[in-house]
Amino acid sequence: MTRSRVSLLSALALLAPLAPLALGGPAAAAPPGPATRQPAPAAPALLTVTNPGFEQGATGWQFTSGTGVATNYPHGGARLAYLDGGPGMKVSQTVTAAGRGTYDISAWIATGGPGGRYVARVNGAVAAEQTLPSASNYRRYTLGRITLAPGDRLEIAFESGEARVNADDVMVSPSSPADPRISSSDPKIVEMFDWSKRKANSWVHLPGTPGPLNVDENRTGGSGAGTYGASYWAGYANRSGYYSRDMAHQLAGAGVLGLHAENKAMLRSFAASATPAHKYYPAWALNFDTSTYLSIDYKSPSSFVREVPATFELVQKSEEAYRWSGDRSYIEDPVLWDFYRHATDEFVTLHDGLKDNGAVKVAEGTGQGIFQGTASYNEQSGEPLAEAGDAIGSQYQAYLAVAALARAKGDCVLAGRYEAKARELKTYFNTTWSGTGSGADMVRGYTTDGRALTGWGKENSWFMPMKQIVAPGARREAYLDYIDQQASGADRPTNIEALTYLPDTFFRNNRNDTAWKWMKHVYDRKDIQHVNTKQGTNGDYPEVSFTLIGQTVEGLLGVVPDAPAHALSTQSRLPSDMAWLGIEDLRVGDSAFSLRHDGATKSTLAHTSGSSAYTWKARFPGTYTTVTVDGVARPARTEVVDGVTYTYVTQRVSPGRTVTVQVG
Repeated sequence: MTRSRVSLLSALALLAPLAPLALGGPAAAAPPGPATRQPAPAAPALLTVTNPGFEQGATGWQFTSGTGVATNYPHGGARLAYLDGGPGMKVSQTVTAAGRGTYDISAWIATGGPGGRYVARVNGAVAAEQTLPSASNYRRYTLGRITLAPGDRLEIAFESGEARVNADDVMVSPSSPADPRISSSDPKIVEMFDWSKRKANSWVHLPGTPGPLNVDENRTGGSGAGTYGASYWAGYANRSGYYSRDMAHQLAGAGVLGLHAENKAMLRSFAASATPAHKYYPAWALNFDTSTYLSIDYKSPSSFVREVPATFELVQKSEEAYRWSGDRSYIEDPVLWDFYRHATDEFVTLHDGLKDNGAVKVAEGTGQGIFQGTASYNEQSGEPLAEAGDAIGSQYQAYLAVAALARAKGDCVLAGRYEAKARELKTYFNTTWSGTGSGADMVRGYTTDGRALTGWGKENSWFMPMKQIVAPGARREAYLDYIDQQASGADRPTNIEALTYLPDTFFRNNRNDTAWKWMKHVYDRKDIQHVNTKQGTNGDYPEVSFTLIGQTVEGLLGVVPDAPAHALSTQSRLPSDMAWLGIEDLRVGDSAFSLRHDGATKSTLAHTSGSSAYTWKARFPGTYTTVTVDGVARPARTEVVDGVTYTYVTQRVSPGRTVTVQVG
């Protein structure tokens, strides 16, 4: 996870909105990326807020009496807007839309008491508003899905309440292309998903927005400025960039929201950074211009933050992004394709030498820290790891991803080669690498001097079953029990973003009740102060909202998209106390669906819009003798996947058609 101190948006506010983008002198050059990484110049944003962090004082804003700009309690930077307690006071800005679009408008707000309002008006009529609670620490509030036509006038206003209101760091986001909606017998998941959807979208950058580069807690003004590309926040809000680890974990939620342009731009920027000079490691973080490395994490080609699992996760997530979007760039773009091949070939060879693994190659870290290359995402352990469970598990999934991408490209020989590499690595892991112990005695890493490590390793523990490299059976079940116990105990992670992996770990292994327990645990702590006090609340860490979206759709609803093949599969993973769960506006490629699971035995899919029929594979855990499709009996078919037997049926679902499948 990334670390932070103060807000990026206040640094953005230092820039004159329509002036050449400079920060008081010549800009320090950011470390350049390869020529292939330079994006096409972004068109100017169609909606721009002047002085969004009040660093230029009153510029761009209107103030009534009892309001003003202060320096005593900014969210970030040096200034904020304030409103005294009492009726009738307002701080506002009116901007004119240069084109048609739908937007989310976010701001950081702290209050001394209830009753204040955050309001958006379009041509004088209220389009969205929030009544503010009493919350003395800054929280991020969002007014969502405000539709504007060219020439429309949008007023953004903070209005007074019973006590002082502080406002800072306004941001404009394009509303997500998809607007999925959840319904359920359990109001908790509806509340959770609605909150997560609004919060996640608030982190999306509007392409063409001017902004600072290389902002961090040590250089709050940045080193210069650029134009932001299609991207979203994946890391702390004080840095002007997105991180490979965070982005990989947020990608599924972004896919559900239809943020395909952002996913591709960010993945491609990482792919292009994995150069021979970097020994095929991708950069750890890039600026929101999607072309320059974030300087706090990058000093030189031999000194930059790099962690082995991220290289492999980016390959795996590229294949997942391809399945959500159907975008053939993922198999045709040479920058992306070269990255997949290098990451799973030369990268492994170059970083395999400290531990003898026989004929199997395992990518390794140096054991010397993040700027020299670490084997694990667990930066807190202090263990000099050469090999780690999260790295080897991620390597396994990367092999499977390249096999799938190669097969989609029509290269069956290459696909077969990588399927074999995945099988060999999984066999080696289960017969040799992980030892013979179970639970606390399972090996989850090796030090640079060859010592096997057991016990609790946080990421290098739970990633092993999450990446499904642990063979099914009693040993895996015991290890899942161990992970749940340790994550619930005294040595649990203190940062909420680490806990966001636990639902994925348990859903992937059909521990539905445990996965749901951890989803609720993460959500119920969203309003608690983050361990990094400058971050704000746990819910204002972007990974929280994005992962809850992905876990609802890929976890609880068991959706596996395959847009290139015009197909999707589903599997109910509802917990025992949830009778039914449905979603509308579920986008896969250019089609939209509604899906509902009633318990674990009945599923209904409606193809609500699209140009092509989709093949639906409806899966149900267990062996059933009876399967009906719209009430008509069909022969039952079964398959075993990762040790679990499923009954399934495949059905062609054309646009406009609704199909119900039931077993029992």
